[in-house]
Amino acid sequence: MIRIFATLNEQLREVENIAETKSPWIYMENPTDFEIEQVIALTGLCPDFIRAALDEEEQPRLDYEEGQMLVIINVPVKRGDIRFDTIPLGIIISDNYLVTVCLERNEAVDTLVANRLRGLHTAKRSRFLLQVLYVTANQYLKYLRLIERKKDNIEAALMRSMKNKELIDLLTLSKGLIYFTTSLRSNQVVMDRLLRSQLKKNAVDNEFSTILRLFPDDEDLLDDVIIENKQAIEMGDVYSSTLNSTMDAFASVISNNLNIVMKFLTSVTIVMAIPTIVASLYGMNVALPGQNAPWAFSCIIAISFVISGGAAWALARRRMF
Repeated sequence: MIRIFATLNEQLREVENIAETKSPWIYMENPTDFEIEQVIALTGLCPDFIRAALDEEEQPRLDYEEGQMLVIINVPVKRGDIRFDTIPLGIIISDNYLVTVCLERNEAVDTLVANRLRGLHTAKRSRFLLQVLYVTANQYLKYLRLIERKKDNIEAALMRSMKNKELIDLLTLSKGLIYFTTSLRSNQVVMDRLLRSQLKKNAVDNEFSTILRLFPDDEDLLDDVIIENKQAIEMGDVYSSTLNSTMDAFASVISNNLNIVMKFLTSVTIVMAIPTIVASLYGMNVALPGQNAPWAFSCIIAISFVISGGAAWALARRRMF
């Protein structure tokens, strides 16, 4: 899918074709080969840049070629109730065009499409890039808080019923946190490189400065983006540690509960075995003391209960019940 946006009268609006505006934003979501070729023909962008963002295994990075800059970051996505993942998002910046490429829809880009971000302007490509990074960092923070709430709900369910489902749900959340923290650190590398490129913007070998020109307000926004991303990394580390501790604790509790049940069943088996032994002895087809007495059966039952009661009392004193 391809959509074209432009800032008209200070409002982000969708336009029909690239020729209608000078500074379009081309939004590509899981594009077909025909759509990719169409965009390349219209914009002259590097084909490798567009296809790089469509590789699920592509890592966050910066690249520069023929007056075009490629920025790839990982954005968070929510798959189902408790499953979280990350996918690559490519931002291609040239003198005339701004292109975002992603495999699937995600809330970070949806925030930009819905124009819920103040000061969004497609002609200000450097600021647009920073706003994408800022929205992405905030989306990570939002999902991290959601994961924490999901963890609390699963913990409450585990308190009531120790089942494998809750532990598997915790494991799923743990995997999502690992994906998040890994992607956040990779994104941080990209942001640090952007910051270094601005600190060296007067250097001859700084190839990114020819495309990415930041004004003082943009530099402040870059600092805010880096701070938000670092905060998300710290939150992810804390939540991951607490989640792992919770899983270990509940695994120990479940194992301990199993030991308690086995101990109880063993004690019950011992107590119940005593009447069986007595009854087996007096059920043998041999001469036994008092076998012809009228009180023989009652006496045997009483002896069995007395011995079983004694065994139960002894086991209870050892906290086997």
